[in-house]
Amino acid sequence: MDYQKILNEIDAELKQTPNSGQVASYIPELSTVDPNKFGIHLITTKNQHHGLGDSNERFSIQSIAKALSLTLAFSLEKDQLWHRVGVEPSGTAFNSLVQLEVEKGIPRNPLINAGALVISDVLVSRLSDPKKEFLEFVRSLAGNPAIDYGSKVSASERVTGYRNAALVNLMKAFGNINNDIEEVLDFYFHLCSVEMTCQELAQTFLYLASNGINPLTQKAVISSSKSKRINAILLLCGFYDEAGEFAFKVGLPGKSGVGGGIVAIHPNQFSIATWSPKLNSKGNSFKGMKVLELLTTKTESSIF
Repeated sequence: MDYQKILNEIDAELKQTPNSGQVASYIPELSTVDPNKFGIHLITTKNQHHGLGDSNERFSIQSIAKALSLTLAFSLEKDQLWHRVGVEPSGTAFNSLVQLEVEKGIPRNPLINAGALVISDVLVSRLSDPKKEFLEFVRSLAGNPAIDYGSKVSASERVTGYRNAALVNLMKAFGNINNDIEEVLDFYFHLCSVEMTCQELAQTFLYLASNGINPLTQKAVISSSKSKRINAILLLCGFYDEAGEFAFKVGLPGKSGVGGGIVAIHPNQFSIATWSPKLNSKGNSFKGMKVLELLTTKTESSIF
């Protein structure tokens, strides 16, 4: 498969398509990003790299990091994790308080904000230095010790994080948050502020295309069985209220972030990351969604 040729074809086609959408503005620091940035990087399980555009420029990965915190928490808690968070698509907004109230403080899945806050609480409990150890985990997957949190973004999220504070307080009232609320929020805001390039993101998520094995070290990040389950959650829940549409049009497990990034995985074949800051009405990168739809159409390589 000549992936570079296909990526170049996709790039040429997208240049004829208006780049609709708006850059995320509810986190003030994200609103300063150049809306015309665009990058793609694909890595095969045989370590073949293909990229174009701004694929080596770092951006805030935002909710994409939730898949990584989920991986770490699942490896530590095992199936006990699912007593505190579900695995079903939400059907409501990613920051919904209504659904959380009805379901008595048990988030529908680990990728909506409430679910990621529970995962954050788990890691605060299980790690002696959560922010340091989570960052080390991400660096080990990416093979790059220079990856770091974005201090301006995490501070910006804290200033505007009223709804996340409401979610964690509500779950605390239901007995589903064990640690100090401020510590949990601080960790959550930091994990969402991690900054990576498309190349680093694709490399980081290659373990989910390799049965849980980090191809850089040949060591298991998580078991093959757990890797399969994480991919299932990504397919069902990775794109907010557009998860069904993404599965229908693209057919890959993946995760988006409001920084404009998307990562997607084809098990046993490749990991791909895209970045384009303009978001559609569902909060997913307009251009990134188009890239992945065109990719699986041209390569006939969805998982179905």
